[in-house]
Amino acid sequence: MYRKNAALLITVGLLCALEYLQAGMIAFASAPIRGEIDASPEEFTLVAALYACIAVVVISKQRWLVERLGWRNFMLGSISIYVLGAFVCGVSSDLTAFTAGRVVMALGGASFMTSARLMVNFLPAGPGRFTGVKVFATGLASGTASAPFISSMVVVEDTWHAIFWVLIGGALVAAMLCTRFLPTAPAPLEDRTPSSPANILLLSVSSFFLLYVLQRSYYDFYNETFILVAFALLAALGMYIFFHAEHSKHAPFLKVRDLMQPRYVLGVALFCFTYVVLGSNNYILPYFLQTGLGYSWDTIGTFQAFGLGGALVTWLAMAALIPKFPGPKKFFVLGFAALISFGCLLSSVTTDANMWSNILPALFLNGCFVMLVLATAAMQTFRDVTHHDTLFAHAYQIKSMLGQIAMAMGTAVATLFLQWRTTLQYNNLNGHFAAGDPLYMEQTQHLAQALTAQAGAGPANQIALSTLAQSLHQQSTLVASMEYFWAVIVVAIIALGVSVAQKTFK
Repeated sequence: MYRKNAALLITVGLLCALEYLQAGMIAFASAPIRGEIDASPEEFTLVAALYACIAVVVISKQRWLVERLGWRNFMLGSISIYVLGAFVCGVSSDLTAFTAGRVVMALGGASFMTSARLMVNFLPAGPGRFTGVKVFATGLASGTASAPFISSMVVVEDTWHAIFWVLIGGALVAAMLCTRFLPTAPAPLEDRTPSSPANILLLSVSSFFLLYVLQRSYYDFYNETFILVAFALLAALGMYIFFHAEHSKHAPFLKVRDLMQPRYVLGVALFCFTYVVLGSNNYILPYFLQTGLGYSWDTIGTFQAFGLGGALVTWLAMAALIPKFPGPKKFFVLGFAALISFGCLLSSVTTDANMWSNILPALFLNGCFVMLVLATAAMQTFRDVTHHDTLFAHAYQIKSMLGQIAMAMGTAVATLFLQWRTTLQYNNLNGHFAAGDPLYMEQTQHLAQALTAQAGAGPANQIALSTLAQSLHQQSTLVASMEYFWAVIVVAIIALGVSVAQKTFK
């Protein structure tokens, strides 16, 4: 099986890995990249919103384009556009060029993961197709685990452009392999799905505003709450109108009506929930480790890679167990139990926490959660729609579109929570930062005395004040992060209860 379909299997794994690599590397290295291209956080937010918006539209059109271009032309065209966009990003030195590159990358590569999963159906049903699913999941786990390590290494070496050379290399290999097995013929005219330009425009505008408002909420939510919530609701209404219109059509662009089955609806809800948690954790963890615990960028990247390697280890164990014990409920229970344990381990850390004994086990459990829930959901959600290629394609497209929004929502929720709790904890701790406070006076005098011999009396007092201010910020971040992990515990316990009680995935 592996030798006969080697080109297909490698392409499936590679395309899936590329999707998670590009998302993970650029998210992890966003701060250094912003500095290099002279972009403010708000401007970088617009770039992220543009990419996600284009991704939603491109994913929605994936099957429509394949039917008209044929698989080989579609993939080679997509990879060519993606490589062009990555090259522009790789040589960019300012915000305009970087934005153009990311837009072009989205046009070409946003559908990579969707296409990879649909390629698995080229394999015959049964053990052969399960082999394809295993390779797909291995690519997901490998890309997820590798992203923080690679991005931290290239940033430390001051070569952030190398992120895009890595992506170009992987994409070119995928293009060469695609010529080996992909069919060239377009779909017959009678089998092609129609498209509505008005509906696509509605999807584009609604998804952009929804994603942009989510991104803008990082900076303006507490000042412009009403405006942001109003625009988010309008954008969500636009998304609802799009899906409602597709549901009502006799010949829809996406077969929403045929997908309204309990298994699929619950599975997509589970996907979205997991993506929200994943987006939140991906934002919190680097900030917590760097600002709250004071670890260096390369150390964080290396240990996050080790931790996310838990996803790969978990998948290898699952691949061995699933043929003998296919019931999904136990995997969901184990996944949410891993998330609870992840929260428990990080909800009580202190500034002297050891990376190996205190942090790495939690990061490993986070990787276990991701794979136990996502991989199991992927195998169960689409079980009732695999009998029809177009229906399965539309099912996966909708899941991927909503996944883009859910990840952005998770990042927004984590950002707002951290801003709220850090400000509150800072104000609480700042009450001691006053000249008449005995603890403040004691710490200031202690630090000044220790520094006087090296810096002199005047500078020693200034350094002592600066050190205490830095410590105040670190402590407020640490306490706010611990509160976030307690919130994760509560949410995971509720999800665990739901997974035990539900009857759809037994």
